[in-house]
Amino acid sequence: MAFAIPVLLLTLFGFALTLDVDNVPIVVWDQDKTQVSDDFVQKFRDSRYFRILAYCDSYPELEAYINRNDALMALVVPADYSKYFNRRDTASVQLLVDGSDSNTATIALGYVKGLVSQYNLELVINMLSSSSHNYNVTIDFRARAWFNPDLKSKNYIIPGLIAIIITVIAALLTSLTVAREWERGTMEQLISTPITSGELIFGKFLPYFMIGFIDILIAVGMAEFVFHVPLRGSLALLFVLSSLFLIGALMLGMFVSIATKQQLVASQISILATFIPAFLLSGFVYSIENMPLFIQMITFIVPARYFISILKGIYLKGIGLPYLLGDVALLSLFAFIAIFAANKKFKKRVA
Repeated sequence: MAFAIPVLLLTLFGFALTLDVDNVPIVVWDQDKTQVSDDFVQKFRDSRYFRILAYCDSYPELEAYINRNDALMALVVPADYSKYFNRRDTASVQLLVDGSDSNTATIALGYVKGLVSQYNLELVINMLSSSSHNYNVTIDFRARAWFNPDLKSKNYIIPGLIAIIITVIAALLTSLTVAREWERGTMEQLISTPITSGELIFGKFLPYFMIGFIDILIAVGMAEFVFHVPLRGSLALLFVLSSLFLIGALMLGMFVSIATKQQLVASQISILATFIPAFLLSGFVYSIENMPLFIQMITFIVPARYFISILKGIYLKGIGLPYLLGDVALLSLFAFIAIFAANKKFKKRVA
């Protein structure tokens, strides 16, 4: 289970979870039906972000496509579009958008605005070039996205997913180990041995650390060879800092196991204390800056927040330790607190 779950999670999330919006289905009602209006619609046909699903002849037909969730948008070109266009006046075009999925609708609207802006710019340039006066275009705007040039969501989802997997697997595995000893009645035998509390905890910790490190190797390998996520930073630094986070997550699970002494309760608390905060409050999918201020303050106690920042920095930006010292210090503090709490909670006596 320790090896199968990371592979399953990476496969499911890596292929299924994507924030990219491509091939937006759109239906068109061209009331003008002229070459001018067709040139405008052609911009949507040529764009990789849109897929014209059908051409309609009425509003009920447009509405039917949207109601059936077949189309996300409906474009309506009015009958007098070419008339306004030819006399160089402002021509209005209507766009109907299904806003039930607000995130997708917002991204798709951004694509439309960009397309229309580019279309208007081309019209202005063509008009100026055909004029008898000479004009010089003084602005050459060229946008470039750093670190993720293609703006693919998998390039930042997969590194974040590595943190989620380590958090859940590590805490879940060790949350059962001491509780299982209490439930089976074998803890009394361990307590009667001359080993110290620290040695007992370390003996429980070590094999799961090895299992967790193998999970890290699997996750990094799948990111490289299955999802082709670029690793621009140091692989050695990635493993060292991942091990630091792994130690803290394992010891957190160990603390839960020692405190509860019941496997069922320990596993439930581990999921609540690791998966939900790591998934929702770490910046894995949802931007922390867009959260209410009170929730933003809570995210500072979520260790996965700092590890995800480290992973994205190493994977996408290729930055080194000097830029990650703040996050590394907080991860080290998390690991220290988890180790201290587990050792402090465990008492080598029969309760």
